[in-house]
Order: sequence, then structure tokens, then C-alpha cells
Amino acid sequence: MRPTAIGATAYAALTRSGGAARVMARLAASIYMTAGDAIVWLGPATAPLHPRAILVARAPDVEGDDVAIDVGPLVPWRPGPIVLDRVAADAARTAWRGLASALAALGTPAGFGARLAGAPLAFPLDGAAAAADALADACARDDARAATDAARALLGLGGGLTPSGDDFVGAALFARRALGDGGSVDARVWRRAADTVLAAAPSRTHPISAALLGDLAAGLGHAPLHDLLTALAADQRADARDAARRLVALGHSSGWDMLAGLGAGLG
Repeated sequence: MRPTAIGATAYAALTRSGGAARVMARLAASIYMTAGDAIVWLGPATAPLHPRAILVARAPDVEGDDVAIDVGPLVPWRPGPIVLDRVAADAARTAWRGLASALAALGTPAGFGARLAGAPLAFPLDGAAAAADALADACARDDARAATDAARALLGLGGGLTPSGDDFVGAALFARRALGDGGSVDARVWRRAADTVLAAAPSRTHPISAALLGDLAAGLGHAPLHDLLTALAADQRADARDAARRLVALGHSSGWDMLAGLGAGLG
């Protein structure tokens, strides 16, 4: 099997494993696999890139559990770092408020996206509103300790292999990472907070989600999430709307969960 595009994490894992991967979980449009000790996934060429993504020309149809992948001469996709200094952080927050005030253009919010529309969270998230609010409030106050407690309470909440709570928390940590890297907040304090949250993840959520949560905390996510925060920081409103539309199209509610988490993390 030859991919048409591949993320840097998947590329490195397949290089180490000699192209060998093993099926971990099959979903409707993608297949999660392990390549050595790394979790990667196989998806169609229309899917957004991610460091762990392996995209193929047609929807993946894998028989059996063992997969051989030839990365050939592909150049892996590697998202550039997002560094929000104080000027960029202020611009991102202002542009975020503009985006959040025009949610109708993005469709009907799902998962934690309901928070953005002022609507109550639906089952099974209906009991998570207080923790989500606490995480957003802690980020707004730059209180890493309170954010850690709230984030841990959200881990594993929701259905599927990547629960809504994990996506919300991960995107919030993604934003804090960008702020820390730019000196807008204390990077060391927020990285310690992220490490504490990540240490709790294996006992509270699925291994796939724990891996993706770790990526987000390290500033690595789906391409639309990177595009969105980059556009917000540059006050490019049209580009931000386009990236947000692509983001909310991810999964059943994953994109909406990450959109809401990003806003919470920006503070």
C-alpha cells in the first residue's frame, strides 16, 4: 500500500517498523493501527492531515490485521510551531470573539460546541458543564493548577475512541502551548499542568485518545486546528472561518469539541 500523504509521526513510526503496521480498530472511514509502539491511522485522501495520519487515494479497505505500507519518496507533513506572543495572543482572542459570534455560518454545534451557542450540553455531556466552565475560567485567569483539576475531571467523558472531553481538553492545552511558546503565559507552569493531565489519561480514557491528547498538549493536531489558530493570530477572519468549517467537519463532534476547547484555552 502506498499513501498519497503522511504525517511526520506516522512516517517516523513506519520507517522504524520497516513499513509494518497492525490493525488496532476499524471505523467507518478510517483504521487505527500500531506501527511499532506508535498509534497511527489510515484514512482517505480527503481527510485532513495530522502527524499520525496515513492518507491513501481510496477509502481504506484492509483485509486481515497486518498491513504493509510503502512510504516511498513521500515528504512527511509536519505542522509549523504556533508561537503566540502578547500581540498575537490579543489578536487571536479578538478574532476568536468575532468567530464565536457568528457560529451559524459553521452549522449546528455538537458536543461541547453547544457551549459556544449558549445551549445546554446534551447527554452524555450534560453533567460536564461545570468542569468545562471551570477549565475556561482557569485559563482566563491563567491559573494552571485550577485548569489541571478541571481538565482531569473531563477526561474520558463522551462516547467513542476519542471522547468529547478529551478533545475539549486537548484543544485547550494546544492553545496554552502556543501561548507559552510565545511568552504570553509561563510555559514551564503550563507544561507541568499538561504533564499532570497526561499522566491521568491512561486510566481514564482509550489509548488512542490518550495519544492524541498528548499530541495536542505538545502543539500537534489536525491541520485545520493549526490553520485556525494561525489565522486567528494574524487576524485573518475569512481564513479563520474556512479553517473552522473544516475543523467542525471532523468526526461526530470532535471538531466542535476542539473548537470549543481552543476558545477556552485562549482565555
